[in-house]
Order: sequence, then structure tokens, then C-alpha cells
Amino acid sequence: MNDTIRRVGIAMLALFLAIAAQLSYLQLVRADELESDPGNVRVFIKDLNRPRGAILSADGVLLAESVPSEDDGDDFDLQRRYPPETATLFAHVVGYQSVNFGNTGVEAAYNGDLVGRRTPSSAGDVIDLLSGEDLRGNVVLTLSARAQATARDGLADRRGSVVVLDVATGAIVAAYSNPSYDPNFLASHDVDLASAAFQLINEGDRPGLARAWREIYAPGSTFKVATASIALEAGVTSLDAPVYPEIRELDLPQTNDTLENFGGSSCGGNLVASFRRSCNTTFGQVGLDLGETLAERMPDFGINTQPPPTDLRPGVARSAGPQPGSFELNQPTFAQAAIGQNAVAVTPLGMAMIAQAVANGGEMLVPHVLDHVETVNGEVIAPSRFQPARYRSTMRPETAATVRDLMVEVVNNGTGTNAQIPGIQVAGKTGTAQVEGNDAPHAWFIGFAPAEAPRYAIAVLVEHGGDLGSEATGGRVAAPIAASVLQALLQA
Repeated sequence: MNDTIRRVGIAMLALFLAIAAQLSYLQLVRADELESDPGNVRVFIKDLNRPRGAILSADGVLLAESVPSEDDGDDFDLQRRYPPETATLFAHVVGYQSVNFGNTGVEAAYNGDLVGRRTPSSAGDVIDLLSGEDLRGNVVLTLSARAQATARDGLADRRGSVVVLDVATGAIVAAYSNPSYDPNFLASHDVDLASAAFQLINEGDRPGLARAWREIYAPGSTFKVATASIALEAGVTSLDAPVYPEIRELDLPQTNDTLENFGGSSCGGNLVASFRRSCNTTFGQVGLDLGETLAERMPDFGINTQPPPTDLRPGVARSAGPQPGSFELNQPTFAQAAIGQNAVAVTPLGMAMIAQAVANGGEMLVPHVLDHVETVNGEVIAPSRFQPARYRSTMRPETAATVRDLMVEVVNNGTGTNAQIPGIQVAGKTGTAQVEGNDAPHAWFIGFAPAEAPRYAIAVLVEHGGDLGSEATGGRVAAPIAASVLQALLQA
């Protein structure tokens, strides 16, 4: 009997010690993680009654602030306000704080900084209270309100997105998606109003979708930037040789299908001419010549791999490309992938990152939206947590320089002349991406400027060519938008 009692006592003591150890682990080791977890309902509800700092653009424009609740009978004293001048302009990046649907965007990613949670846990709340300090943090973004507005004006009523990156740091300077939405309706404490708004942004054209980084598209001929760099480094082509035949279509192996040039035109020449003219037949052949190498190099360009660890919320969608080991069974896929069709689907952010890598000597950087956090009085609390960080090495510096020259030729004398800016040399590549069914193609442009000392890289996507439909091309529709946005930044 005594042995039984002893064993029960030992078991209970062991259980008690295990519980104590787990509690200590949660309170001491994982306190920061749990406190910042957006799924922590207790913390979320508590934060709804805490004043939040403002969110500001890089050029000092107010994007979000806390104001008294509009409902006198509300359980919460404060609610979030997004100024009408910028609400739809920054909706996808800034996100919203909603009683009903939680936090998204910057409101989620930097919630702790906004409410001033310097010392996590309940004990920390007491310390913060006794300190008497206003610990709220204003979050200052890398995005330019000027660039965002120019992107919005360029897209007008057309579905699509514009992404601009700082070449040297990876900072996101613009990330506009159209259509957009007004986050004030979601921030409302009126349950019916917020619920109706939430339903609307997820229906029809899905204005709640951050097309800039949450949707993947066939990039069309803009992907020839990646294909050219891979081919140059693999030694299957050079600037002068081989000279590809001047043909209208390329016979694809393993099938009776052919790969045609845009508009059914004849196209060919060396790599310089083929890139300038955007010859599908040339690059389809390059894809076949590369074979497995094309698929093996996809992760170097952010494709078929884990997306970059950004502070965008929700995170970046995974881009897709041809899979290693599939060439012998499906060679036509590789010819089509080389021109940005079939198996290739990339976010606009991903294509901007490819342009940024070329402009940055082959180094692709981690994109981010945080510049710094400051006190409500403007004193910097914390600089950006994102120092320029390499995401991928896409190509050698000498290859990047060669591809840059190819892209300059496109803007000066090829399909991208509508991207020209007086007094500024632009490098770029157009794309007109075919889509399934009878829908009109997507219009693309990627590039950077100034070409000789790059500061900004850009990607522009107009879904289904906008109002031009099947008559649209990347050079006609997307390139002028890129020029206007780059000009707004470089000649501000």
C-alpha cells in the first residue's frame, strides 16, 4: 500500500514539475513569440483598446492613425482610420485592423511596434504603464506616395499591378494593385458593415487580392531576361553566335505543334537582334538547347523555391517553372518556358526582383516595406530590420552587364521604345503573355533606370491588355506606365 502511494506521489510530482517547466518555457522563452502571434486572441482583443502609432509613407504622408470609435455603445474606445486620400492607394500594403477579421498587412507585421510592446507579457504591461512613457511607435515605410499615385494613374481602371524596388537595398518603393478597396469599412466596428465589405473584396474582380505579390502570371517575353542570362552562362549561345534562322515558327519535338513569333512574323538573327526583336523562335530553341539546365537554374531566379522572407502580409506567393527531370518526357514545355509561357508563372514582385538582380550585378535582394520605427515625437527607435540582404545570386556580374546592354537595346531600338525617358537611359524588356482560353494576353514590362547607375527596378503588369484587349502588347500598354513611374521617382 505504501509503495503504491509512493509511486502515485512520485508520478504527481513529476507531472507538477513538467507543468512548471512548460509554464516557465512559455513565459520566459516563448513570451515574445506568443505575444506577437496574430492568432493570440487575448492579445488581439487587448490591443484593440491600446492606442496605436501612425503608419507613414517614405515621403511623410499619413497612411493610418487611431481615432475615437464612431459608435458610442462600442466595447472599444478606439478604431483605425485610413485617410481617404491614401486609403485605396496603400490598402494592400498597409492592410487593416478589424475587430471582426483581425489584422493584415503592416498592421499585422508590425503590430507590436505600433502598440509599443517593448516588454512582452502581463508583467511587461505593468512596467510599461508605470513608466509613464508613450511607447507607441510610428512605422515609416519604404514606399513613396508619389510613386504609388503615379502607378494608380497609369493603370487607371485596368486590372494589374506595378512594383518598384530600390536596386541597392531591395526596399519596395511602390507596390500598387488594381482594383483596390477602402480599408475603413473593414476597420469599422459595425459588424454588418465590415462583413459586407469583407465579402465584396473577395468577390468579382477580388479587390482584396494583392496582385503585386499574391498572384502569379505567365510573364511572357519578359522572362527572356532570365533565359538569356542562363544561356549565356551555360555557353549555349553568345552575343554573336549562333545566328538563329529567320523563321515564322519553330517545330516542337515530340508533337505536331509549333512555336510562333508574335503576330506570325519572321524573326531571327544573333542573340542581340533576337532579344531586341523578342523572337520566340530563337528563345524556344535556346530553351531546347538548355534542356535540364533551364529547370535546374529556376531557384536562382526565385522560382520553384521558397519565396523571399519579406515583411509583406500575407506573404509572397510561390512562383512556378519547369521541374528538373522532366525535359526528356516533355521537351515542348521547355521551349515554351524559355519564352515565359506554359509552366512558368511568376508574381509581378518576382519579375521586378529579376530586373533588380540584373541592375545589381546579379545579386537579388530580399524585398521589404519597413524603413524604420520612430516615437510619436519623431525620434528613431529602430532602424530597418532589413539591411540589404541577399536572397539569391542569379548570375555573374559580367553576365548581368551583358544582359543590361541587351535590355538597353530593347528600349532604344526594339519593342520597348515607349519606356524611354528624356535625358535618362532606361533598360527594359517587354512581354505579351498568352493566357488560356480566348482571353486577351497580359501586357508586361520590366526594367530599371538609370541604366548606367541603376536606382530603381520596375515591373508593370496589365491583365488581358486592359481596354486594348487582343490588340495590346507590353510595349504599347505596360512600357508607358513604367516610364511615367520611373520618371516621377527620378525627376522628383
